[in-house]
Amino acid sequence: MLSYAEARAALLATAAPLDRTTVPIRDAAGRALAASIVSPVALPPWNNAGMDGYAVRRDDVLQATTDTPVTLRVIGTIAAGADATQLPVLGPGEAVRIMTGAPVPASANAVVRIEDTDRGDHVVAIRDTRDTAGRGNIRPLGEDVAAGEALFAVGDRISPSHIGVLASIGCAEVPVYVRPRVTVLCGGDELVLLDRFDEVLAGRRIVSSSSYALPALLRDAGAEVTVMPLVPDTLDDTVRAITSAIDAGCDVLVTTGGVSVGAYDYTRDALVAVGGRVDFWRAKIRPGGPIGTGDVRGTRWLGLPGNPVSTMVTATVFAWPLLRALGGYSQTSLRTVRVTMRDHFDTPAPLTYFVRVALSDREDGGYEAHLAGPQGSNLLRTMALANARMIVPESVNVVSPNAVFDAVMLP
Repeated sequence: MLSYAEARAALLATAAPLDRTTVPIRDAAGRALAASIVSPVALPPWNNAGMDGYAVRRDDVLQATTDTPVTLRVIGTIAAGADATQLPVLGPGEAVRIMTGAPVPASANAVVRIEDTDRGDHVVAIRDTRDTAGRGNIRPLGEDVAAGEALFAVGDRISPSHIGVLASIGCAEVPVYVRPRVTVLCGGDELVLLDRFDEVLAGRRIVSSSSYALPALLRDAGAEVTVMPLVPDTLDDTVRAITSAIDAGCDVLVTTGGVSVGAYDYTRDALVAVGGRVDFWRAKIRPGGPIGTGDVRGTRWLGLPGNPVSTMVTATVFAWPLLRALGGYSQTSLRTVRVTMRDHFDTPAPLTYFVRVALSDREDGGYEAHLAGPQGSNLLRTMALANARMIVPESVNVVSPNAVFDAVMLP
C-alpha cells in the first residue's frame, strides 16, 4: 500500500501533455493553450474617446466655467466607426463632436463630456472642464495591449474572457492541446441505468450513479468521455469489456469497482489477461483505498473503487490531476486552502482521510469547515452538500474543533 503522496506521485510521474492541435476560436473555451499568444496589434489601436462629448484642444477651454462658458466652433462629428486615418484637424477655437470609442484626432488632447456642454451642433458652449484633468477622457493607444506583447502562456486555461481578447487580436484559430479521451467502465450485477429504474422501484437493483456522476467530473476536467455499457460480474465479461474499450481507442481507461479482494473483483485479473500491467492497487486513504493504476496495451488504466463516494473522491484527487496534466494545463491541481475545522471527527486508522466538509467564510478572510454530514462511503448525498475535501494526514487520529487543515476545493 502506498501513501496518498506516493500514489499521487506514481500516477503523475509520466503524465505529459498529449498532442497539439488548433481549433476555431468558438470551440476553444475550456481548453489549454499549446502555444504562447503574442498580439500582432495594439489595443486600442488608436487614441479613442472615453466619453460622448467634444474633442478639443485643452488650452482652448481651460478657463471655461458654468458662469463664463467658452464657445468653440464645431467642425464635424466623429462616430465610433470612423476611419482613424481620415480625421479632421482642429485649429484654435475649434471642436469636433465625438462618440465613445471613436478615434480622437491627433490635434485634440481632451474630450469634454457632453453633459458639461450645451450640446450645440455648429457652435458649442463648454461650461466645465474639471472632468478633463489627467488624460482628458482619452483612452490611449495600446493602453490594454501593446503590439508584440506576450499575453497568454502555454498551459493557460482558456476562459470566456480569454476568448474576447483572442478575438480582439485576430486569433481565429487557437493552438490548444488535444483533449484526453477517456473510456469509463462501470460494473456490478446489482447496478442498472436509469432506463431500468422500474427494477429499482421494485427493490431488485440500484442505480449506477457513478455512470452519470463520474463522466460529468471527468468532462469537467477537460476530457472527452465515452461510457461503456455496465459490465456483469464475471471475468469473461470484464475481459471483453476492457478489450472492446482498448480496441475502440482511448488515452485513459477508467474502471469502477472490481479492484478490491472480493470474490467477484475481476478487474485486475482481466487486465493481466489482456496483456495489461498493474502498477499499484491500494493506497492508504479513506475513502477510496482500493485504487489501482497501470497500463493496458499502451493505454493508461485508472481503477477506482466501486462505492459511489469512494469513486468520486478518488476521481477528484487522482483522475482530475491526471487528466489536467494530459490535457496540457499548467495548473493540474484543484485549489487548496487552509481551513479551521469546527466539528469533532475520529480518524482511528493510520490513513489519509478526505473528509467531506462545507466551507464558509470567516470575518478575517479565512475559511471554517463543518462536516457536510455522515462520512460513510455509501452516502452520496453528503458529496453534494460538501464544497471541499478536508485532508487529514495519517498521523492524526482525532480531529478536534479549531484544528487547522488543508482542504481541496471541489470543481
